Amino acid sequence: MPIIDQLQITSFRNLAGINIAPSRGVNLIYGGNGSGKTSLLEALHVLSSGKSFRSALVDPLIKDGDAVATVYASTVKGVKFGLSKSRNKKAQLRLNGKNEGNWEQVARALPALVIDSGAFALLEGGPKARRRFLDWGAFHVEPTFLDNWRRAAKCLVNRNRLLKRGSLMNEELRAWDEELTIASDSIDRARAAYFEKLLPLFEQIYATFVGVHSGLTLEYKRGWPAEHKLLDLLQANRELDVKYGSTQVGPHRSDLEFRVGNRKATESLSRGQEKLLVCALKIAQGELLSGVINRRCIYLVDDLPAELDSPNQQRVMKCLLALGSQLFVTSVDPGALAISEFGDTEIARFHVERGTITS
Repeated sequence: MPIIDQLQITSFRNLAGINIAPSRGVNLIYGGNGSGKTSLLEALHVLSSGKSFRSALVDPLIKDGDAVATVYASTVKGVKFGLSKSRNKKAQLRLNGKNEGNWEQVARALPALVIDSGAFALLEGGPKARRRFLDWGAFHVEPTFLDNWRRAAKCLVNRNRLLKRGSLMNEELRAWDEELTIASDSIDRARAAYFEKLLPLFEQIYATFVGVHSGLTLEYKRGWPAEHKLLDLLQANRELDVKYGSTQVGPHRSDLEFRVGNRKATESLSRGQEKLLVCALKIAQGELLSGVINRRCIYLVDDLPAELDSPNQQRVMKCLLALGSQLFVTSVDPGALAISEFGDTEIARFHVERGTITS
């Protein structure tokens, strides 16, 4: 289980130099707006995944006037993670002193989930955010998922290249169709199996937030009709694919559908109810990860009081604490979450002001 016992950050966003010893339980990061609270969470997420949850670009994360941003973390079991990013250069990633060419091993060793305002994209955004949510879980519980995902992505790039040329009857196109079908079937099985395990956990957690009669339903859509084989559809739809210059069916079109009765969930739920739904999804992911591979994830919770009243904040925090995961939680008001009410939970408080931090 990853429990960070040392965290060092330099020149990341507005954070000049930070060196803290986090608690095993709750780490409350508090301070005014723009002080650097969220940047600390963001640095952890970039270390874990290579991606920011606030920006698509990594170079702007380097503090103005500085050439290099670094993030270092060690765990109670002695695992060491290091990231160095220079402007306009590839990031340097290290795991236990060895260079890593990509984030696969680091992501498995340091799984991190974010609960923030951007998580609303699971409901309000396009299918890409929901696929990313599913794929995070499938990646962690199905060892072959990433290889199949990469195979499918390669197939789509090459197939779309041929489609843009107007190819209809092409042996090369057929070869990519067959390869894409094999990879896609594996991706679909992994996603469907993950969703099947996730759904009852989500429903149980969500019911503790809103009650059992919410009427909410979730359904996994694989990206092509269930009654058809993907290979047959790829061949039958070639003219349409050539018209648009891209593949119209496949795992890159999969989605999760949220409904309340016959309406989309976004048409029926309030902003606060949407946040509870997102929190339930993320907590269910963490619980499933722990149950399937016996590994807890780190939770990065940014400004939980936003959109949630005090009783619902308490419900969410109780569920998070029950997971036994390490939490990094930000808040403008250090007393807003009333964390001290949760028994003997180990708590560390860190005050951030103008990019510096004190405990």
